[in-house]
Amino acid sequence: MDFLKPARYFFLLSAVATLVSFALLMVPGPRLSLEFTGGTRLEVTVSPEVTQSSLDKVLRSFPGESLNPLVNKIGERRFLVRLRGIDDATHKQLEAHMKKALGTLTIDQYTTIGPTVGETLKIRAMEALLVASLGIILYLAFAFRKVPSRYSPWKFGVIAVATLLHDVMVTVGIFVILSHKTTFEVDTLFVTALLTILGYSVNDTIIVFDRIRDNLFAQERKQSFAEIANISVNQTWKRSCYTSGSTLIMLFALLFLGSASIHWFVLTLIIGILLGTYSSIFVATPLLVYWNKPAHRS
Repeated sequence: MDFLKPARYFFLLSAVATLVSFALLMVPGPRLSLEFTGGTRLEVTVSPEVTQSSLDKVLRSFPGESLNPLVNKIGERRFLVRLRGIDDATHKQLEAHMKKALGTLTIDQYTTIGPTVGETLKIRAMEALLVASLGIILYLAFAFRKVPSRYSPWKFGVIAVATLLHDVMVTVGIFVILSHKTTFEVDTLFVTALLTILGYSVNDTIIVFDRIRDNLFAQERKQSFAEIANISVNQTWKRSCYTSGSTLIMLFALLFLGSASIHWFVLTLIIGILLGTYSSIFVATPLLVYWNKPAHRS
């Protein structure tokens, strides 16, 4: 099977998806959790007759400085409320105001995070992604240092990370949309999922690249780099699919049967693993072939 023949179509698909995801990251941008923005988060259980609009109206009628409330329904009679940062005294006043206006009401969770903490977490999250990417480039350049001298080991590392960034960016684009259509918010658990995707996706890519390296020594100059790369993908794609498939079975079980608190984390991993398997076969290897064409011809 020739995996390189349809590469241009997959390049176009991946390029469009990456650019659209990048645009979505800029505008409208993801809806960030309190961990990154600072503020107050309430989970409220109300009586059956209370609606989302009536709860929002009560919050906006709270005397004093505006709370800038954002209300989302998260279950039967349960609502998630995001506010500007309030202290304990204001929280007690707000609870009394809500009970007076709405009757029976329970605040199941109350969390306040300062803007300084949120900004620190945002910077640390970006640093984690950058350090992980740089570490992968350096490691792969070292791991593939023994490829035939006419091929640069740095190309293996750079292509692997470019593919990983594609996987992460498209995943982020999907969740930017979800953050504006559902209750999902970008939090530290989502960043953890992205770092997990980086590690898992590079595993699939390394499997293919490692077989390419072995075949380069075995075939020497009898075949072109493109032919060797295609042979290598044919030798490894089933292994990648079996590995990803077994992992996805577990993740889908967690998605449907696991706790709601890890729902978005698991969904992020599912999307990232699917993208990683696709990109290691249809994006990473063709990119490596195209980049090595001039070196091979010389």
